[in-house]
Amino acid sequence: MSTHSHADMLPRGTLITAGALVLFAFTATATVRLAHIPAAASPVAMRAAHHLVPVEQRNLRFTDRPDGAVVIADTDRGENASIIEPGQKTGFIRGVMRGLARDRRMRGIGDQPPFNLALYRDGELSLTDTATGRSIELTAFGSTNRAAFLALLPKGGVS
Repeated sequence: MSTHSHADMLPRGTLITAGALVLFAFTATATVRLAHIPAAASPVAMRAAHHLVPVEQRNLRFTDRPDGAVVIADTDRGENASIIEPGQKTGFIRGVMRGLARDRRMRGIGDQPPFNLALYRDGELSLTDTATGRSIELTAFGSTNRAAFLALLPKGGVS
C-alpha cells in the first residue's frame, strides 16, 4: 500500500499569496470602516446636495402595443412624445426600459407611474423611475445612445 501525502498538493508560495490577499482584503475593509471614509457620491446625491435642477425635463410613460411598437407618452401634456415602430434601430431605449420594467414587475408596480427624463446644465442626462427612485445616467452609455433619449425632450436638448 502506498502512502499518500497532502503536503505536496499546493505549493507553499501559492498558499502564502492567497493568505496575503485575504489579509489585505480584511485590512482594507477595516481601514475604510474605522476611518469613516465616505462612499463615492452618486450623481443623483451630488445634484441634490448642490440643489441642481434640470434645464429641461419630461415625464414619460412607455407602453407596448400589440404590434410590437412602443408608444412614449408625455404624461404632463397628454401627448405622444414618440412612437418606436417595430424594426426601428432603437435597441438601447428598449433595453433600458426592459430593465426598468422588470424591476417594477418584481416590486409589483404597474406601468402607470411615469419616468422622468432630465437634462442638466452640464450636459448630463438621466432617466429616473418615479415609482422606485432608480436613476440611470444615460450620458455614461455614449453619445449615440444618449442622443436616442435626448430626442425625447421637447427641445431635444437644444436651449
